[in-house]
Amino acid sequence: MVKRSYDKDLDTFRHYLLVAASFLLALFLHEKFTFLEIFWAFSIYLEAVAILPQLVLLQRSGNVDNLTGQYVFFLGAYRGLYILNWIYRYLTEPRFTRWIACVSGVVQTALYADFFYYYFISWKNNSKLKLPA
Repeated sequence: MVKRSYDKDLDTFRHYLLVAASFLLALFLHEKFTFLEIFWAFSIYLEAVAILPQLVLLQRSGNVDNLTGQYVFFLGAYRGLYILNWIYRYLTEPRFTRWIACVSGVVQTALYADFFYYYFISWKNNSKLKLPA
């Protein structure tokens, strides 16, 4: 079913640029210059922007099927709940200093903002989710 609905003309996002930019950012913005720390930062940065190809593809196609819309919504909600977790940990733990994860999580959640807006509008109006092309 996925192969029948796949449109290669719409799927032109250059994902390798996200990988390269995340790696370069990890080389320059990390907590310690160790192999594990750099690759941990790389994974956090990449996770923050990994949804962009999906969001761009959905934006280009305009129409979003129900399952895909629910999936993307709950991915964003999961990150939003993580922000609440970080606030709680910051207030209760004396040495909570994972600023890379916090900033990346806020960036990732912000990337979902447009999608959330249209998701809630379609939910409120009880209509099919459509994104502006």
